[in-house]
Amino acid sequence: MNSENFSNRRKVIATALAGGASSLLPSWVLGVERTNLPLAYGERELMAFPEKKPMIVLTSRPPQLETPFKYFDNHLITPNDEFFVRYHMAGIPTSIDPNTYRLKVGGNVEKPLEISLESLKKNFPSQRIVAVNQCSGNSRGLFEPRVNGGQLGNGAMGNAAWVGVALKDILKAANPSRGAKQVTFDGLDQPVLPSDSDFVKGLDIDHAMDGNVMVAYQMNGTDIPFLNGYPIKLIVPGYYGTYWVKHLSEIKVVDDVYNGYWMNPAYRIPDNDCNCVDPGTAPSKTIPINQFTIRSFITNFTDNSIVTVGKPVQARGIAFDAGYGIKSVLFSQDNGQNWTEARLGQDLGRFSFREWRIEFTPKQKGTLDLRVRAFNHAGQVQPMTASWMPAGYMRNIVETVKVTAV
Repeated sequence: MNSENFSNRRKVIATALAGGASSLLPSWVLGVERTNLPLAYGERELMAFPEKKPMIVLTSRPPQLETPFKYFDNHLITPNDEFFVRYHMAGIPTSIDPNTYRLKVGGNVEKPLEISLESLKKNFPSQRIVAVNQCSGNSRGLFEPRVNGGQLGNGAMGNAAWVGVALKDILKAANPSRGAKQVTFDGLDQPVLPSDSDFVKGLDIDHAMDGNVMVAYQMNGTDIPFLNGYPIKLIVPGYYGTYWVKHLSEIKVVDDVYNGYWMNPAYRIPDNDCNCVDPGTAPSKTIPINQFTIRSFITNFTDNSIVTVGKPVQARGIAFDAGYGIKSVLFSQDNGQNWTEARLGQDLGRFSFREWRIEFTPKQKGTLDLRVRAFNHAGQVQPMTASWMPAGYMRNIVETVKVTAV
């Protein structure tokens, strides 16, 4: 894209976002439909936001947009215009000039930096990672008993090819001093009220330097969409989206464990083997949320699907984990009584969705309870029963899709 068109596109988005700030229904919404998620009070509006197809709207200020689940059956790489959106701060940027944008790197470093986008692209080696970004609260609306928080279905996730610079190369250029313990990350989104806490996240220095964490400036071969963090975004493969800071503007090396609000008390999970507690109880000890749990989904059937007895049909879907790699996926058409191993598709990298497929033949009329269960190379297996925690994070139970055989 040439610079003139690029600039014009950003002005259009800035105008659109700013224009929605004073009306009950944002003026830049291009159309409204309705859909129903498979959860209590699951009716949602579908709206087309800038650079997005119609998405399931949880809130419009700040934008929280869930991907309609049917989209996941079309692509292993989630297109930019289908990728979910999650903001915490209503004070999101509405205009960004790529020519003046700077990434500040400071704190406990010997050489503080201010890196332009041009310098980031030209003066540092680039790398490409295909990785899933998943909201911590993905599937929260399916918890039983119900929990507080955004009532999401299974669509707050997406898989993209990210191009950018390894965070370790940026930190090496700034040369962290001895005693560095963590690295913090801040973006351009701001609290509406001064009393609210800015959205700042922290990672241990060793994690920040592992070579996988990166500062991306490209998503699926083009600029990162504005609502997904343009012009640069922190990519933390295998970790929940709370760490994937959008509109990244400042990196700081610190000597202590960062305990800002969005690390403590927010985004905490029970500190035990299952990261769970009995429903209705509170954990005695917590830690920051971190790696994904292992998950798999059937993407080409819903509870309204119809299949024919005696006729072979294909089931397909996706599986992913924190980066250990999917080893196998098992499929059942009888509510988990019998299982058959599915064929795994192309391996796009250990942090990516992994496609699976299998043919099966319905044997009798009535309801078929289809299930799929993933196993990884670290020995992790999807559980058959759901874990519970007050925050409604990390759901990964084996899902059931009920189809009708005729």
